[in-house]
This record gives sequence, structure tokens and C-alpha cells, in this order.
Amino acid sequence: MSRNSAVSLAAIAAEHQLAVAYRASDYDRVFIDNWDVARPGLPLAGFYDYFSPGRVQVMGKLEITFLAEMDDNLRRESIDRFLTSGIRFLIVAHGMALPPELLDGARRFDVTILTTEQSTSPFIAQLLFSLNHHLAPTTTMHGVLMEVHGEGVLITGESGVGKSESAMALLSRGHRLVADDAIDLRRLGNNTIVGTAPEIIRYFMEIRGIGLVDARQMFGIGAVKQEQTLDLVVHFEPWDDTKFYDRLGAEPLYTEILGLQVPLYEIPVRPGRNLADIIELAARTNRGRKMGYNAAQSLMERHDKLVDQG
Repeated sequence: MSRNSAVSLAAIAAEHQLAVAYRASDYDRVFIDNWDVARPGLPLAGFYDYFSPGRVQVMGKLEITFLAEMDDNLRRESIDRFLTSGIRFLIVAHGMALPPELLDGARRFDVTILTTEQSTSPFIAQLLFSLNHHLAPTTTMHGVLMEVHGEGVLITGESGVGKSESAMALLSRGHRLVADDAIDLRRLGNNTIVGTAPEIIRYFMEIRGIGLVDARQMFGIGAVKQEQTLDLVVHFEPWDDTKFYDRLGAEPLYTEILGLQVPLYEIPVRPGRNLADIIELAARTNRGRKMGYNAAQSLMERHDKLVDQG
């Protein structure tokens, strides 16, 4: 099951080195769960249609100059209206001097005011990237995540089917481990899923009959990776003689993770099959398909051409 996240205002302030011009009483209890960032030019002018107080509000040179050119009474009315709109904090960028009415209103309405010396646009770009990372939908899956031939391969299957043993064989061949047993997956943007391991079990593997193995210690720092983009899922299942298995692979299979369709390769497992070889082949095949090549379709086109030629 996927879950949405939130990040505390204090964490964002520390991450971006924001100075606190006024600290409201709820400063430590404010959490951000919306990754939209807005510049409140129209609200300061009195237009509040479609205004969302849950968005991060950032003022820059444009907004502060606009306020400075207002009549004193109008400026106070505009600031009071904005600070009572439901926002819990405001960030002022570009090192702009704060209007006295803004600090006075922050104290009266108990709204946190933060500042940064950075220019407005670069700061907003950094903030958007940060919020996209902190607030991305996440889920945890059971399996092994490897980088194989540059492809992020998530190996899944029931317990004892051979996932970790296959990963160990892949490590011996020079591929890299990201996570074993539990994989934290995070959706970034519209079409990217990134996986990593929980900190407490990072780089450890469980091999039945052996116990815990530290992949970084055993294979070296070059054999592990902290995070990896997910490109395909290889699912192991016990061989079933009554089940039909696709022998051509003309129509790719997919599985849904965090709302995205991820290529899926279902691999039946029985004694004698070299699973590490098959995982490498799946990674190469997936890369070829992303580049527009499908061996099954190529074979069918060759067959149709020969038929047409009589």
C-alpha cells in the first residue's frame, strides 16, 4: 500500500538554512504535505479565488516592492488579510527587508516568518526539488533490488524461492546490491520510482544456511549502491506444469507500483535453472525494448515476410 508523506517546517528551514524572523507558537507542529509553491502577488492585490493556504507561500522582490508602493492603510489591510487567510508560515526571499506591518501582523496573528538571502527563482527551484523528494508517495515491498547492466531490477517471489541467492550470484559477477528483504520505494515526478534500503538493514543480506552477510564488507564498496531507479520487476514463482508460460514474449507484461506501470518478467523456478543468467537476460531484454527492439516481434515480422514471399 502506498502512503503519502509530510515534512516538518523546522526540517525544511534547517535544510535550506532559513532564518526565523518571527517564530509562531506552533512552529514545531507545522507540517507541509503539499509540494506546490506559490508567489502571493494576486492575493496581496485582493484576489483570493482558487487560493490554497496549504501551499508554501514565497515572497520575493516583486511582492515586497508591490507592498512598499501601497498606501499605508491599504498595505496593512492587504497584509492582515493575507496573514489571516489560513497560512501558517511565509518565506521571504532575496534578502528583502520586511515591512514593519508584516512583522507586526505576524506577531498579532501568530504566523511564522522565515527569510533567505537566495534569489527567489533559484530558491523556489531548490524548494520544489526538496518537497518533491520529501512528499513523494512511498511504499515498502519485499524482495531484492539490484542494479544489473545499468537496469534497476526488483526481484520478487515467495520466501525461500531463491531471491537472495540469485542476488549473491549477481554480486559475484560485478553487479550491485541496493536492498535485500525490504525495499523502500518512492515515486518521484510523473514516471520515476526510486528504491533504497531502510537504514538499519542497508547492505545486509540473509542467506539461508549461512545467516547474515554484509555485502559491502564482503564484495567491496563498488558492489553496493544507496539508491536505484526501478526499471523492471523479475518475479520468481515455483514451476507449475499445469500453467501456460509465454514462450515468445511478444506482449510485454506490466505490474503497477505507486500508480506506474513497471515491466514484469514472470520466471518459473525449478532445479537446474540458472536464475542469475535469467535475471541478466531480463535486464538486457528490457533495455533493448526501451530502445525499440523486441525479439519476438522481429521474428514474427521475419515470418510474415517469408510468407508473403511464398
